Amino acid sequence: MRHSGLRQLSFAVVLTLGCAPGPAAFAASPAPAQGQNGMVVSAQHLASQVGVDILKSGGNAVDAAVAVGYALAVVHPAAGNLGGGGFMTIRLKDGTTTFLDFRERAPLASTGTMYLDADGNPVPGASTDGYLAVGVPGSVAGMEAARERYGTRAREELIAPAIRLASEGFVLEPGDIASFAEGNDMLAQDEAAAKIFLKDGKPLELGATLVQADLAKSLTAIAQGGADAFYKGGIADLIVRASEANGGILTREDFERYEVRELEPVKYSYRGYDIVSSPPPSSGGLVICEILNVLEGYPISYLGYGSAETVRLMVEAMRHAFVDRNTALGDPDFVDNPVGKLTSKAYAEEIRARIDPYRAGVSEALKPAGFGESKETTHYSIIDRDGNAVAVTYTLNGSFGIGKVAEGTGILLNNEMDDFTIKPGVPNLYGLVQGEANAIEPGKSPLSSMSPTIVSKDGEPFMVIGSPGGSRIITIMLSAIMNVVDHGMDLQEAIDAPRIHHQWLPDRVLMEPYALSPDTLRLLAGMGYRVGTDPDWTIWGEAAGILVGGRNLRQIAAGDGARYYGAIDSRATAGAAIGY
Repeated sequence: MRHSGLRQLSFAVVLTLGCAPGPAAFAASPAPAQGQNGMVVSAQHLASQVGVDILKSGGNAVDAAVAVGYALAVVHPAAGNLGGGGFMTIRLKDGTTTFLDFRERAPLASTGTMYLDADGNPVPGASTDGYLAVGVPGSVAGMEAARERYGTRAREELIAPAIRLASEGFVLEPGDIASFAEGNDMLAQDEAAAKIFLKDGKPLELGATLVQADLAKSLTAIAQGGADAFYKGGIADLIVRASEANGGILTREDFERYEVRELEPVKYSYRGYDIVSSPPPSSGGLVICEILNVLEGYPISYLGYGSAETVRLMVEAMRHAFVDRNTALGDPDFVDNPVGKLTSKAYAEEIRARIDPYRAGVSEALKPAGFGESKETTHYSIIDRDGNAVAVTYTLNGSFGIGKVAEGTGILLNNEMDDFTIKPGVPNLYGLVQGEANAIEPGKSPLSSMSPTIVSKDGEPFMVIGSPGGSRIITIMLSAIMNVVDHGMDLQEAIDAPRIHHQWLPDRVLMEPYALSPDTLRLLAGMGYRVGTDPDWTIWGEAAGILVGGRNLRQIAAGDGARYYGAIDSRATAGAAIGY
C-alpha cells in the first residue's frame, strides 16, 4: 500500500454495519513466543534472527537493536532503511532510561512555502513523490550513536549480517512478496530502483533471491568508516548528486551537519505502571500519556473491552489529545512544547469535565487549549538476559519512501518532508490537519507519531511495545497497553485485537472490520458518533511487543510463566518473535 491517505475509505454510518463475526485472524490468536534469556520481535523474520544471534553471542539489547536496524534495511526495504530516520527508547538494567532522536531533518535550503504554487495552494505530489520530498537521513547516525554510547560490540560485527544478506541475497517468502505488491509500479519508474527490485521490469516472484550489491557496498563502507562514511564520504556525494539532478535541494553541508539528539523520554504512570516513551519531535509519547491520563479516571476494566461506554470514552480522550497534538507540538529546538501540561493529571481532569456523558463531542467546536506521520514505518522490540530493553521505530514515511534509489548506493530515500505542515489546515498523507508549530524550517525535524515505548512495574521491565501506522501509531499503542493492563489479554491477543481510531479531524471514528458489535454501533450512533469501517488491514499497523514474566497479568501474578513473551502482529506477514 502506497499510503493510507491515498486510498478510498469504505465509510458507512454505523446503523448500516450489522455484519457477522470477523475473520479467523481475529477470532483467536496464537500463543506468544517464549524465551528465558532474550527476545527479539521485528517485522521480518530474518532480521529477528540476526538480533537473537547477537544476543546469543553475548551482545546486549542495544547491540542487537543496531544489528536488526541494519538488517531490516536489507530484508524489509518498504520501511527498513539507511535513507530514513527514527527513534530509539532505551531502558538499561539499572533502570536508567534515555531516548535517541535520529529523525530526518529539513535541508538547509528548505522554506515554509516550498510545496505551494504561486496562488499559495499545495502542489500535488511535491512533498511526497520526488527528491524535493527527501529529508536529511538519520538512521545511520542513530545506529552508530546507540552502539557507541550503549553497545558492547564492534561495528563490523553488528553490520556483518546485513552485508551478507545484501551481497548473497535472501529468498523472498510470501510476506516479502506482499510488501512489494503495491510498490512495484512506483519502483519501476526509477531506473536505479527497478534494477534492484524488479526483474526485466516485472515484479519479483515468490522464491526469487533478492541480491543488493550496491547496498552491500554502502554497508561495507559504513562498517569500515562508521557514520562518517555515510555523512562525509562517497555515500553522501552520490545522494546529493542524485538530488541535484532531479530537482532536490540536499547538499553536502546538510549531511555534514546532521547530529543525533539524546533526549529525556516522556515519563508518566497509568494504574501503577511506569511508562517511558518518545518526547518531541515525536508527538506519540505525550499524546498517549494525555489519553491514558484521561481514561485513568474511569473504570475501564469494569466497563469492558469493546463496550459502547469504553469506546465512547476512548474516542473523546483521543479527540481532545489529537487537537493538542495537531496544533501545539513540534521540534523542541524550534517550539516550546507544553510537556508539563500535557502530562498533568490535573489537565486530564479538566478534559474529563468537558466530556459530555450523553452525546458525542464535536471536533470543529473543539479549539486548541491555549498553550502559552505512513504506514511504511517499522518497529522492533528487544530485551536481553540482563533486562536491558530497547524499542526502535524508524521509517521512510511512505511505502519505499519516494521509491527512488540514489544510483550506486542501493539506498531508498524517504519522503519525510510531508510530515511537516505544508499549509495550515491542509491534511497530510495521514489526514492530519496541523498548525504552525510544525511548519517547515531549515534544520527542523517534522512532527512524528512514532512511539517506541517501555513499561515498567515496581522498578522492573514489564512491556516493550511499538508499531508503525502513521497517525494511528498512537491509538495502536494505546489499545495494546489497555488490552493488557485493563482487559487482561495476553500479549498476542492484545496486539491482534481489532482497533479503533479518532484523530480530531476528520470528525469520524474509524474501526477495523468487526471491531465493534452491531449493538455497540447502534448505541454509539444514538449518541451522535459517526463510525466507519476501514477494511484495509495493512494500514492498521504491525505492532511488535514483549511482555515480561508471563503471557498475561494472571500468569505474571501466579509467577509460573517463562521469563519473556514476544508477539508480532498477525498483520505483519513476514515478521517473527524469536526468543531463546
